[in-house]
Amino acid sequence: MRRVLGLALATLLSAAQAATLPSQAVLSGTCCPGAVWSPDSRSLLFLDGPPARAATGIYQVGVGGGAVTRRFSSVAFFSPLLRWAVRPGTGDATTLERLADGRRFTLPTRGADVTWNRTETRLAYTRSDTTGNFDRRLTRVYVADVFGPPRQVAALYGGGVSGWVNDQTLLLSGKAQPGERDRELFTLNVRSGARRSLGRALSFRGVSLSPDGAWVVYYVAFDSKARNGLWLRPTNGGAPRRLDAFGSYRWRDAGRLLLIPLRPDGSPHEVREYRVQGASWRTLGDLGDQVRQGDWSVSPDGGRLAYLSARDGNLRVLNLP
Repeated sequence: MRRVLGLALATLLSAAQAATLPSQAVLSGTCCPGAVWSPDSRSLLFLDGPPARAATGIYQVGVGGGAVTRRFSSVAFFSPLLRWAVRPGTGDATTLERLADGRRFTLPTRGADVTWNRTETRLAYTRSDTTGNFDRRLTRVYVADVFGPPRQVAALYGGGVSGWVNDQTLLLSGKAQPGERDRELFTLNVRSGARRSLGRALSFRGVSLSPDGAWVVYYVAFDSKARNGLWLRPTNGGAPRRLDAFGSYRWRDAGRLLLIPLRPDGSPHEVREYRVQGASWRTLGDLGDQVRQGDWSVSPDGGRLAYLSARDGNLRVLNLP
């Protein structure tokens, strides 16, 4: 009897997990693709302007909907913690402004955004040749402390910066020589110069570091059977794992990866969760809808998911189980 009850309970739990996840429209009218979360997970920020708004700027709306207010009156690349505004100029120089006090410094990024470490005290950027096939373009990687001068730490072809593993270590991909077939995914200690190779492939797609920098997930396609697929591997050089899945993915937190599998038949998108510890999948539920053009994101606290509805173009928010 106990075994029968246990199986029945497991069946009920599985059904509950696969149920449609209730969501709420917080913005309507197809105005706002590319919305991003505020650092405190309480609101979503988006770019808008006339005719919907009186002036162009960065606006915000709460996770429960309601009033829309203007957060920033100017348009810039804002850092993830909203501590910095990165404002490209007309030439090589880009101005970085600390929003707390308005203090500024410049870097020659040629109008590109920068990649911040988690504390936003250090950054990285690249400068690439502007002509020729991307696979053969030389890219130079620079790092700088805030208010400090830049320093070149690497040169590679057909690649760039994927993120900061920690305050001293970058995750990079690219080729050592322009004529090579394969790219290398590797970590680089910007102080000591120490490198650790994490893999080689024709190309690394969707490279994404876990919030703590301990894991990296990426996809390989159009390569050999042994290399193709969705991969998860520790950045300390441990053995990789091939995940039996295909779709769009985001980190929920340091130990959980969310994935929305491809549904070419037009059926509602499911949300699946992979737990790094235990190497197990579970289905959280479906959206009763599809995500438009891969436009979805997870709140920094891991509690909510926002997506652009393919059905009506509204920005919707749901609570994750």
